[in-house]
Amino acid sequence: MQTATSAPTPALANMPPQPSAWRPPSLSMRWWPVFLRNLLVWRKLAIPSLVGNIAEPLMWLVAFGYGMGALVGQVSVGAAGGDAKVPYILFLASGSICMSAMNAASFEALYSAFSRMHVQKTWDGIMNAPIRLDDVVLAEMLWAAFKALFTVTAILGVMLALGISHSPKLLVAWPVLLFVGIMFSSIALIFNALAKGYDFFTYYFTLVLTPMMFLSGVFFPREQLPPIVRAISDWLPLTNAVELVRPLFMDQWPAHPWRHGLVLVVTTVVAFWVALALTRKRFKA
Repeated sequence: MQTATSAPTPALANMPPQPSAWRPPSLSMRWWPVFLRNLLVWRKLAIPSLVGNIAEPLMWLVAFGYGMGALVGQVSVGAAGGDAKVPYILFLASGSICMSAMNAASFEALYSAFSRMHVQKTWDGIMNAPIRLDDVVLAEMLWAAFKALFTVTAILGVMLALGISHSPKLLVAWPVLLFVGIMFSSIALIFNALAKGYDFFTYYFTLVLTPMMFLSGVFFPREQLPPIVRAISDWLPLTNAVELVRPLFMDQWPAHPWRHGLVLVVTTVVAFWVALALTRKRFKA
């Protein structure tokens, strides 16, 4: 006795295959309205946001830079022309401004982006317009980077007012810090795509950002680290950001700018691609 097998319906047979979540990004200038929307909303809270973002790094700078700096004096820093002695306040300022860019971009790409994506369902409303998910993710990444740049610009102004550094090469540090914000916002969007709630972000700050702060030469020279730990820290994103920015505070050029820049670029591209793929999976797009 033969059993009849049902033939696939024409609708299923003609249905195109689901595109891979790991396909290349499909980007356009439609990210700009999303970016502008975030800017218009943020303008209402610009002053409290600025105070909150710069208060903590300035407290670090004053407490450790002037307090501990009086005890430490000068520290030895590797430079293109050999080791150089710099005041601890300068050493700390050049590292903490990179840390501030990392924290500001991470907070915006985690808590604020998650609120818009999951809690408020703002992303769903935006995608009812002719805007793709890829453009929304790009806009969130660039918006977080802008918030980081806004924060470090204010901090940099305070550092200049305090006379910590008056190097003209700080003009080059400004776009470098913008790219640092882009890189860390891309990394943070990976965890934003994986998160089920706000508590999940505690793991990222505790297990990723905090160890990176202490291993990347922000508070003390990396020469103090054990060789194997220092070899690992050489490839950390924050380490390469600090290695690019710190010589500029010292009115010098970085010793290995192409190597450090390449690490930042590769990290950013890979992180954004992974974040976009995971976000597509979450939205089944």
